[in-house]
Amino acid sequence: MPTVSTVNLTAPLLLLLLWATHPTMATNWLSLARLPRSRPVSGAAPCARLRGLTPGQVGVCRARGEVMESVRKAAEMVIEECQHQFRNRRWNCSTTQRGINVFGRVMNQGTREAAFVHALSSAAVAMAVTRACTRGELERCGCDRKVRGVSPEGFQWSGCSDNLSYGVAFSQTFVDEPERAKGLSAGRPLMNLHNNEAGRKAILHNMQVECKCHGVSGSCELRTCWKVMPPFRRVGVVLKERFDGATEVRLTRVGSRTALLPRDPQVKPPAARDLVYLSPSPDFCHLDPDNGIPGTAGTSRLAPDGCELVCCGPGYRAGRAEVVQRCSCKFSWCCSVRCQQCKNTVTIHTCRV
Repeated sequence: MPTVSTVNLTAPLLLLLLWATHPTMATNWLSLARLPRSRPVSGAAPCARLRGLTPGQVGVCRARGEVMESVRKAAEMVIEECQHQFRNRRWNCSTTQRGINVFGRVMNQGTREAAFVHALSSAAVAMAVTRACTRGELERCGCDRKVRGVSPEGFQWSGCSDNLSYGVAFSQTFVDEPERAKGLSAGRPLMNLHNNEAGRKAILHNMQVECKCHGVSGSCELRTCWKVMPPFRRVGVVLKERFDGATEVRLTRVGSRTALLPRDPQVKPPAARDLVYLSPSPDFCHLDPDNGIPGTAGTSRLAPDGCELVCCGPGYRAGRAEVVQRCSCKFSWCCSVRCQQCKNTVTIHTCRV
């Protein structure tokens, strides 16, 4: 009998086995944020060693390697923005210590939280790739030159408009790949694909216009304008609002196809920009390591705002603590800011156990 160490597995077979042992792979590419900057994320060999990618995503990595650094940046954006938007919630986008499932097994369930992460992730990839296009960092794309002519408002379209169509197309290719590989007859792939598209639409429907004036002494006799993406923080705010108003759906047979329709027949069908979910969320109050839920006991903050929402059961208590903060800061011309260290006594609000 050959031992495990003597079995010769080909690289494609090994990738398929790894994929099979991780049933929820759709957001595992977020683990790219944990890689050191010195580690390459493109090229045939490096792509095959990126554990968070599905076989299809590895193929995208090999074929379009120049974009993968933007994907790594997108992973960092997702974690940072998710933790900002949910900083006052029981589930605060806490990450696991290690492993490829960055947000833990919470993502295994078809909840609102999973819906938000999928939407934010697809938006982050689209934005990061689009920014790289605008900055001239990618050979296959650049500014969106299709935005030309005179607008109804009378200004001239010119300049370097963000090439969002390229970023969206790559996001659909890379982020949606795990769902399309599973087929479109199950509820979870359909849920994820819907939310992925909702994330991208959050960018599209919040595009902005920047202009430059031309004329004598800045008289603005002529304005040239171009389209730019909104800040990612704005996208996060929009998706957080969609999270709060998300629609619970169920898989329904409609003729010869399956679709996601509201579980409550009195609720109108969700629009393409809305988030949808299949399962109610846990209360996130109690420690549940198996599902990646840290619980709220011992959670502390300086201000009491939101404690009623964050803390469960016994509520919270206030206590005094001494903290060291920067103070008396002075700006040193051209170089740096110099500050002193001051000790202050503050009130800390902590969730009761």
